[in-house]
Amino acid sequence: MSQNLSAVAAEQFDTEVKHAYQGMKTLRECVKTRNNVVGDKYDFRLMGKGVATARTGSSADVVPMDIAHNVKVAILVDYEAPEYTDIYDSKTVNFDEVTELAYTIAGAMGRRDDQSIIDALNTSTTTAVGDGTKALDLAAITEAAQALNKVEAPMEDRFFVVEEKGLNDLLNDTGITSADYNSVRLLMSGEIDSFMGFKWKIIGSGRVEGGLPFLTTVRTGFAFHKSSIGHAVSIDMTTRVDWVPHKASWLSMGMWKAGSVAIDIEGIIPVKYLKTAA
Repeated sequence: MSQNLSAVAAEQFDTEVKHAYQGMKTLRECVKTRNNVVGDKYDFRLMGKGVATARTGSSADVVPMDIAHNVKVAILVDYEAPEYTDIYDSKTVNFDEVTELAYTIAGAMGRRDDQSIIDALNTSTTTAVGDGTKALDLAAITEAAQALNKVEAPMEDRFFVVEEKGLNDLLNDTGITSADYNSVRLLMSGEIDSFMGFKWKIIGSGRVEGGLPFLTTVRTGFAFHKSSIGHAVSIDMTTRVDWVPHKASWLSMGMWKAGSVAIDIEGIIPVKYLKTAA
């Protein structure tokens, strides 16, 4: 049963339970997704570039471009998030724990979904922007954008993912918050939606699933194009509740089967920055 159910049994609570703040799935819309996959793996195809050449003469044989085709394999993993609710304990608290657990399980699945994508981003061998010796700033963003421009990644569907301290450092960078560069709404709302051609996503540093890579004082964020990461889904996130007689308990269960892979590493730019004190 849930960890705190017995501990709260003797106490009075409001009928509405305030959950601890927890992230829900954030990154699936940022990647190329294939649903209803059958099997334990999915092959994403990466087609190389071709070079056009001048025609050599009238009726001459054409020369194929010999475009390379590579296969990037996403390995699908089975995940579950189960929790029991004892029938007797559930009657001693004044809220429906089964319903509350359904919401909590959905959050756990969403964060695990994000982690699958983050782990795929982190397999990139592309040269990183920054060395982690200074806070995330405008210069790092423009350098990441330049790296994507160099390989002519499409301007549409570019994303930038950082943790909350990186966002805080950006909001303290006058180059970003200045009206000369951006709207003052950045400081009014305390968030960045779109900037420098990127749609921004924030991943909390407290995620027990791992979150963004972190080593000593260096955090790694990622600037990337949507088509550079593949996410294959066999069983999408779903929950169910069943009565288990021999345990006299309800079993709330979350289920999910999916996997991610880096398709085109040229479209993934790691950005290393200093994680300053909170």
